[in-house]
Amino acid sequence: MIVVHHLNNSRSQRVLWLLEELGVHYEIKLYEREKNGLAPASLREVHPLGKSPVVTLEENGQPLTLAESGAILEYLVDRFGAGRLVPERGTPERLRHTYWMHFAEGSAMPPLLLKLIFDRVEAGPMPFFIRPIAKAISGKVKSSFITPNIENTLNFMERELAIRPWFAGEEFGACDIQMSFPLEAAASRGGLNASRPKLTAFLERIHARPAYLRALQRGGPYALMN
Repeated sequence: MIVVHHLNNSRSQRVLWLLEELGVHYEIKLYEREKNGLAPASLREVHPLGKSPVVTLEENGQPLTLAESGAILEYLVDRFGAGRLVPERGTPERLRHTYWMHFAEGSAMPPLLLKLIFDRVEAGPMPFFIRPIAKAISGKVKSSFITPNIENTLNFMERELAIRPWFAGEEFGACDIQMSFPLEAAASRGGLNASRPKLTAFLERIHARPAYLRALQRGGPYALMN
């Protein structure tokens, strides 16, 4: 039995979606974020880092614990996909698939995470005489480094989807599921809007997929899609 240790409003939503696309039976163990936005300590009982997603299951009769979104998606597609949601080996599409599976967390997410952190620095509680200094430093970092990186990344992805409908090619695949989280994060807090019609259309298409909607029903509210 596959158990998805699912944290609300997190990357683990992608795992639920993939399993729904594959039609694989699974169970969900729900975890709610603490008031500070972090995962609860109980997740450390499943994996030492205490983060989500984590998937537990059996392989060859032995218990197996998997962490990291990309690794989980690749494992599940390899084991249960029967050739679905991944291009054939040795093709240009397969190379692009591998690239975008790693790009999502390696290149797309870091500047978005930095923006979230510095936005919280500006809005967080602090002595009144420190606030102008903190806001000035935060604003400088965002304007000189974070925002340009986000803009460059979004422009790159927009150009790529102008060439082909999905990130790997003509067919929807697991790399599109992996890319969903940074794009939803960008739409939520990174400036992605209708000025980039290809990325906007991509989000509209994935949000209309029946498997995506079923995953939302099972996983509960998912704030990043708003």
